[in-house]
Amino acid sequence: MEMAARRVPPCPPPPRSPTSQGPAVLDPEKTPSHPKVALQQPSHKKASLKSTKLFRHFRSVFRSFPIISPACKIPVLLHNSRLNDVHIHGGTRMTGTLFGHRKGRVSLAIQESPRCFPIFLLEMAIPTSKLLQELGLGLVRIALECEKRPEEKIKLMDEPIWNLYCNGRKMGYAVKREANAEDLNVMQMLHAVSMGAGVLPSEAIDLPDGELTYMRAHFQRVIGSKDSETYYMMNPDSNTGPELSIFFVRI
Repeated sequence: MEMAARRVPPCPPPPRSPTSQGPAVLDPEKTPSHPKVALQQPSHKKASLKSTKLFRHFRSVFRSFPIISPACKIPVLLHNSRLNDVHIHGGTRMTGTLFGHRKGRVSLAIQESPRCFPIFLLEMAIPTSKLLQELGLGLVRIALECEKRPEEKIKLMDEPIWNLYCNGRKMGYAVKREANAEDLNVMQMLHAVSMGAGVLPSEAIDLPDGELTYMRAHFQRVIGSKDSETYYMMNPDSNTGPELSIFFVRI
């Protein structure tokens, strides 16, 4: 008795493995809007639980903070890039990025290197367009002040709320916050950029707040005391671009 031959259904073709030849074309309906974040952890990780609780506590009362003029508190930085060495002697080199939508507010991210997660991120009330206008004039000094509270032992850069001044004019407040998905997406897109400025691409067609602009540079971090810290932007000797200094002061 002959055994009937069994028909075996054909095997489905194996799934194609992604290739590494060039960037893939993303379909916004089938793929996430942000690329995978592959940033590195900084060498000194900061605990954010305490600062987060403090932020929640002070956010409700930050409007009652006194406004103190920084005229006598902030040193004057001369408009000469060759004199920067006098101010930044002994400082630590960091990466600083100012970014934000043209019609929105600007944020400041400080990293150990362009490939690391931000160790400090500040959202400032100054509009991005206003800051770009000030940078076009050549000299920008941003002063961030907060009130000293002797009964609370908080590191200067862990303070949650700051009074914000730009070139001596009160510009509102600045708030320290944790990096969100959009912030990390910006850091990831700029991970290969050490210095530069421009506009970041976006998949969105309609941008109600305008294009996302950025300016990245090396900064020298100078710690004056436990209540003062300064970041001086470094310009190459051959570059006559804007000079930017950011002062953190607790008074």
